[in-house]
This record gives sequence, C-alpha cells and structure tokens, in this order.
Amino acid sequence: MNDAAGPNTDAFAYCAGEVRRHDPDRFFATLFAPAEKRPYLHALYAFNLEIARVREVVSDPMPGEVRLQWWRDELEGRARGDALGHPVAAALRETVTRFGLPVGALMALIDARSFDLYEDPMPSLVDLEGYCGETASALFRLASLILADSGEVGPADAAGHAGVAYGITMLLRAFPWHAARGQLYLPADILSRHGLSREEALSREEAARLAPVLAEMRAIAEDHRRKALAFIAETPAVVRPAFLPLAIVAPYLARMKRRYDPFCDVVEVAQWRRQWALWRLARRL
Repeated sequence: MNDAAGPNTDAFAYCAGEVRRHDPDRFFATLFAPAEKRPYLHALYAFNLEIARVREVVSDPMPGEVRLQWWRDELEGRARGDALGHPVAAALRETVTRFGLPVGALMALIDARSFDLYEDPMPSLVDLEGYCGETASALFRLASLILADSGEVGPADAAGHAGVAYGITMLLRAFPWHAARGQLYLPADILSRHGLSREEALSREEAARLAPVLAEMRAIAEDHRRKALAFIAETPAVVRPAFLPLAIVAPYLARMKRRYDPFCDVVEVAQWRRQWALWRLARRL
C-alpha cells in the first residue's frame, strides 16, 4: 500500500487544495493533527465536498442521482475506468484501504445526501438528527478512525452529538440559500408546534413567526454541542483533533442570536475568529 508520498502524491495534493479553498475550517483543524495523517483527512473531507455540492452542480435530481451512484460504484469497486483519473476517488480509495475505514459509513453518507436533491420536507427532529448523524457525525467518526489508525476512538456519542451540533448550525447558516430554491431542513414537527406550515416557513412575510423556530433550533444545536464536549473528554487524546471543527459552532450560534433577516442575511464569522476558536478548543482538549 502506498502512502501520501507515493504515486498518489498529486491526488492528495489536489484534495488538500480543495479542502483549503472550500472547507477552510476543516483544513485549519487538520493542522493540529500529525503531519503524516493530514493527507488522509484531506481525502476524507474532499470526498465530503464532492458529495455535499452535487446539488449545486446539477439542474435536476436525476443527474444528481447519477453522480451519487458513481460514487457508490467507486466505493464498491464497480466504477468505470474513469475512476482511476479522479484525484479525490484515488486518494479516498487509498485512505479507505490504509485505515480500513467502514465503507458502509461512506455509503450511508451518500444515501443521506440524496435528500439534498429534492424539496421534500424534513418530517421530524429525529429525522434531522439522523441526517446529521449520517453526514457530519460520520465525518467526525471517520476522522477519528484515521487519527487512531483504526484503533480505539472512544464513545460513539462524541461524534454523534458533535455532528448534530455542527450539522444543524451549518443548515441554519445556509437557510437563505435553501429557502431561495424552495428547500427546507427545519423539522415539520417543530414548525407545527409553532403554528407554521412548510409554505409559511419559506415565506419572507412570515419571518417574524419563524424567529422562535430558529431560536429553538439554535438551542438544540447548543445542547448537542455541550454534550459532545463532555463525551470528547472521554476519547483518547490522539483522536481529539478530529473534533476541532466543532469549535466554530459556538461563534456561529452566537452571531445568529443577533437580529438578522434569515431570508437575506448569510451569517458570517470572520475567518480569524474561527481560527481563534479552533486554537482555543485545541488547547482545551
């Protein structure tokens, strides 16, 4: 098995560039991991980028389903020959082999992202937590396996709660983009409890009524963040850098507590503040 310094150097370098450009928080978090593990983390995160942005590059669900199926075939070793020329696929293949990563978790991530291709409602908070579990939580767990050389990574609840906190926060931040295309990740059961239909939740005229829903979602994310930190304390020190992206949750939630228009304002936290939060959590862990 070749490492990142072998024939696939270009593939791993490509992954690092993609993560640095499009997922800078995770990229900077990898700087706290051992240097020899960073290329493999970049491969994992670059794969996540490929799957997460499928919705952005297709005009309707069918081409998106085809792209997701290509990745399923690649993970199962059934992709066509063009897979050999895909740098992210090449780096991910090497990473999965090197650390014995569970292909089932990667397949579940792809399956969960199929939801993004449609405008279906999110039925309940349980469903939303499940979606975050199969996407963001899976990344925390898989990154932990890489750092632990597939050894002991501690309680699964660490990744579970971290992923739900991170996932909900990022979905709240993306609300303006999702609403613009008629997509809603706010759970129907929570909307119903606040007397809102899906259509009303997507209407700018109902922004004032939506505010309590968003506040409740922030509280849920914060609860998961606090629980995650408690469980992370029980994980081996070697895997804790995998959880550093959790550091940006608190700054984003704090910024969302200020008055803003959820339909127009994309909540921003300065890059230097996010890096400071990463450094502080690294020191704490």
